[in-house]
Amino acid sequence: MTKFPVYNICNISASPTPPDEDILVEDFAQYISRHYAKLNYPHRHAFYHIVLFTAGQGTHTIDFKTFPVQAGQAYFMIPSQVHGWQFEGKVEGYIVNFSESFFKSFLLNSAYLDQFTFFSGNCDEGVIQLNAPAFKEGERLMGQMLKAAEDGQAHEDLIRVLLLRFLILADEASGKKVANTVPHQKVLTLKTFRNLIEKNYRQLKLPNEYAGLMYITPHHLNALCQDLTGQTAGELIRDRVVLEAKRLLVNDEMTAAEIAWNLNFKDASYFNRFFKKATRLTPFEFRKQIK
Repeated sequence: MTKFPVYNICNISASPTPPDEDILVEDFAQYISRHYAKLNYPHRHAFYHIVLFTAGQGTHTIDFKTFPVQAGQAYFMIPSQVHGWQFEGKVEGYIVNFSESFFKSFLLNSAYLDQFTFFSGNCDEGVIQLNAPAFKEGERLMGQMLKAAEDGQAHEDLIRVLLLRFLILADEASGKKVANTVPHQKVLTLKTFRNLIEKNYRQLKLPNEYAGLMYITPHHLNALCQDLTGQTAGELIRDRVVLEAKRLLVNDEMTAAEIAWNLNFKDASYFNRFFKKATRLTPFEFRKQIK
């Protein structure tokens, strides 16, 4: 097990009474004033997480990649990603946390969120710098969401509408507009593949194993991945295994042999070669670097 704490919406709310478990909208400066002591350390969330920075500086590290914080920047994270903050002075903005079920009773397409590239789990795609007009509109939408949240649970549908508008705004600002340009079936197939990787990356390491589970050919799976992500199916599998290895290496109590066993490698030396080929660092060098 890693030592990353996992937070849900209830245990990070400012409310003294149990809040709605599906949505939390808050002023970011107030959120940080309560939680910075514990949330600057790498942790995970059990919900979707959005931050819009309006002022301040520092860094935000997501899955071991560090981004400089600046005004007009929006971060999008899915459940289970590891992240932490390091700020320089006061930062301002808005934070929105919502559960996977928040939109399910509201939208006919329950997989609507899967169409946004910033919710792919790839940290590079989850960071968007809004241009001036988009930033101004994003601030306005976030402000309206915050006011609706402060008015109580009766305004949840209004929050859903405003949040959808913000997601579409960010999608357009990213320049990709995947929701409008890629056939829905392709998006769902890639999502199915990513979900299968998430469930099976410890046991299954080859694209043909996943293609068999999806009843498609390995060639079709590979072509789809390259078309939508720029990576091969094998690279997506490898990246997920490497990410989990990095997460496990944070735990000083686990040896390389124990991590190799956890990830179903036949021995520690094979795991070491795999990790170094992917990262150019040995597991020991990576562990030393992140400390």
